[in-house]
Amino acid sequence: MFSLGFSALNEELHERLNELGFGDFRPMHGFLFQGLIPDGATAKTLVELLGISKQAVSQMLDYLEERGYVVRKPHPSDGRGKLVVLTERGQALMKAKESIYSTIESRWGAIIGNDRLQMMRSDLKRIIESVSEGDAPKKLRPSW
Repeated sequence: MFSLGFSALNEELHERLNELGFGDFRPMHGFLFQGLIPDGATAKTLVELLGISKQAVSQMLDYLEERGYVVRKPHPSDGRGKLVVLTERGQALMKAKESIYSTIESRWGAIIGNDRLQMMRSDLKRIIESVSEGDAPKKLRPSW
């Protein structure tokens, strides 16, 4: 059920983003965007975050840069490096994403009741915190 819930959320998110003019943005790009918030990242950092090849990250960045979501800038402390940051279009997409998530959560609250929605949030928070504890803590981050 959790995977179906995630799929429903993700599908609706991308349908709504498409309606708002972000139809060229794919779910896999959202994972990359998480690494760019708040101040950008290097391609090397994105490779480590996503666990994919440098070539794959470079291709994704090329795609996103061509469509105006990101820009590569000189790194402020590494003269040879580049820092990838969100453009105004990328930031607008992130604002749209947050608004869409908020709308979906409100609708879910109307379906199951706000008290139950709050309990679900609380329970999920406890689960996430338990996964992050212990001998081998995992670094959890929003999927997008």
